[in-house]
Amino acid sequence: MMGKEQGLQPSLFYTNFNIDQRVRKDHPLRKIKKLIDFDFIYQEVKDSYGTNGHVSAPPPVILKLMLLLVMYNVRSERELMVTVPERLDWLLFLGYDLEDEIPGHSVLSKARKRWGQEAFRKLFERVVWQCVEAGLVDGEKIFCDSSLIDADASNNSVINRESLKYRIEKGYQILEERLDEVADEPQAEDNAEGKGEANRRYISATDPDATVMRQGKGKSRLRYKSHRAIDSAYGVITATEMTTGGVNEAHRLGALVTTHKSTTNKSVETVVADTKYGTVANYLYCYDRGIQGHMPDVKQAQELGGMRRDVFGEDAFSYDAEADTYRCPGGKALRRRSHKEKRQAIEYAIKLKHCKECPLLEQCTRSKTGRSVKRHIRQDELDLMRQQAGSAAAKRDIRIRQHFMERSFAEATRYGFKRSRWRGLWRVAIQDYLIAAVQNITILMRHGYKGKKAIGVRGREGLMQRFYNLRKICVQILGKIIAATKEITLQRPITEF
Repeated sequence: MMGKEQGLQPSLFYTNFNIDQRVRKDHPLRKIKKLIDFDFIYQEVKDSYGTNGHVSAPPPVILKLMLLLVMYNVRSERELMVTVPERLDWLLFLGYDLEDEIPGHSVLSKARKRWGQEAFRKLFERVVWQCVEAGLVDGEKIFCDSSLIDADASNNSVINRESLKYRIEKGYQILEERLDEVADEPQAEDNAEGKGEANRRYISATDPDATVMRQGKGKSRLRYKSHRAIDSAYGVITATEMTTGGVNEAHRLGALVTTHKSTTNKSVETVVADTKYGTVANYLYCYDRGIQGHMPDVKQAQELGGMRRDVFGEDAFSYDAEADTYRCPGGKALRRRSHKEKRQAIEYAIKLKHCKECPLLEQCTRSKTGRSVKRHIRQDELDLMRQQAGSAAAKRDIRIRQHFMERSFAEATRYGFKRSRWRGLWRVAIQDYLIAAVQNITILMRHGYKGKKAIGVRGREGLMQRFYNLRKICVQILGKIIAATKEITLQRPITEF
């Protein structure tokens, strides 16, 4: 007999109803609630509240709401608050019952403004330390990289600073004052804040902190940049920093290493990064601290591309320490000409007439003043670091780094990583801390406190190396099979098959 759907007849009273019984025992939010102690936030934000006035929502509840917003990638805070009463698992995680009143969405924006990014940084650090205690962080080797994040602002909001001078309406005058405050902020040296010509001339009226950036062949857009350091054992994010989009990632290596040591209480022995980090400053930074820098030399990459591709590199010039001269491929001596104080380098050059008479001129330089070579005042230390960066161990680490970093950023996209939710650098930094904390919590839940230690750096290197060796053997065997098949086919007539 076929049953028919009856009309809904809601009960006036629900007896023996328990949210805890309605949510499955292995729900991820149950594990998070058990692993993470959110009550620490009371101590962190106690100075942000007064003693009189309305009673706010409990800070742990606000922090949990922030995590739900990122973990489930909810489009907006309004939608989050509307969805909370519909989700029994969220109610259980927040500690609410069916009849409890859900706070308004404005409590989240007010809390962010009141707490600042420091409270969320503390959450990230506490989660990292729990991963350390669980044995999920080796600490000796880290992988570093950065990724661009689209700002919550349209390119149509970009205006020319100079054009503001010709506008006399009151609204534009107020806007000009606000933009001047941003422009007058002190910037770091060596263009670390990315204030190039475009960003000195143009600014977004919607989000002044965002900078105009272009990646690859795409169009320029307003962006921020997230810098990360992850541990080599399980991929735990041990350091993260949010900057404007124009910041050169090479300038943030030291900050990532310092943050890693602060959050894990472990000293870095090896730093692995891509070519953008292989600068003179980073090599010397690692040398001074006894850190192995497995980073391809950016100078060598520049010599292999562009206008320098078809000319002799500096490695073709031999240095004579006793005479303090360089010897070019044509056998002529390059003598000291000037001292570049800013670059901390000495320039060696050859007389122009010798260059013009040399048959290797076209292979050596395209400069009208002749060929010159620059030698850093700490060139010996640089040569050691560059030799270290070109070793077999460094090349193996660089291959592993690509896998680790791409996976980390790819996993972050499910939490809304590629576009900022809010405007302003400090707000985007809050989003970055929350996403990094969620990713680390996921790793903590996946591996947990099972008493097992993390696979050491050498152990993981061994596994990866065995994988590459096995792949190489398979390719060789396959090549032999194909060659043997071709040989048999050529030697035997078609009628025998």
